[in-house]
Parts: sequence; structure tokens; C-alpha cells
Amino acid sequence: MNNAIKGMICAAAFALGASVVWAKIPPPPPLDEKGKAAAEEKKAKDDAAAAKAKADLTAAEDKAIKNYQGNMKKAGKPIPKPTPVVAAAAPAKPGDAKAAPAKPGDAKAPAKPDEKKK
Repeated sequence: MNNAIKGMICAAAFALGASVVWAKIPPPPPLDEKGKAAAEEKKAKDDAAAAKAKADLTAAEDKAIKNYQGNMKKAGKPIPKPTPVVAAAAPAKPGDAKAAPAKPGDAKAPAKPDEKKK
């Protein structure tokens, strides 16, 4: 008897929880003129803030580089050359007609190290 009541309570709790999970929130109403103007103003402010943050980051990076190079000069050590960073190309999409399938012979074999002569 006790197990039957526990089972019914669990089933009721599950049904209630499932109904809450599957409940849909109605979509927001469309924006009026004031709402559109406020959204555009907010977007402009966000863009300005992002540009300022990017400029601040660039300035901080330049300051850190100058500090590092100055410390290297004071220590009498050579300043290493910066390594260029190349952006990776976007991967080809599976349905892209322009992307040719890779052929097995296209890839270069890794160079073998020279064997020491005896």
C-alpha cells in the first residue's frame, strides 16, 4: 500500500514537471517606433563600447610589448623577432561544388631526416 502511494506521488510529480518543461512562452510583441529607436540606440552604444574596448586592448598590448622589449634591452639580451600569425582558411562545406575532393597523391610526404653516414 505504501509503495503504491509513493508511485502515484512520483507519477504526479513527473507529470507536473513534464508539463512545466514543455510549456511554451509566447513570443514577444513586435516593437513599436519607440522600441525600434531604443534598440538602434542601444546597438550604437554597444558598437561604440566594443570599438573602445578593442582600442584599449590594442593600446595595452603595445604597452606590454614596449615594456618587454625595454627590459630585454636593459638586460643586454637580443629581442626576438615577432612570429607572423596567419589566419586559417575556413573549412570547405560538404555540399560546396567548388571544393574538389582531396586526392591521395596531393599531400606531400614528410621529409625524412638525413641518415648519419658511418
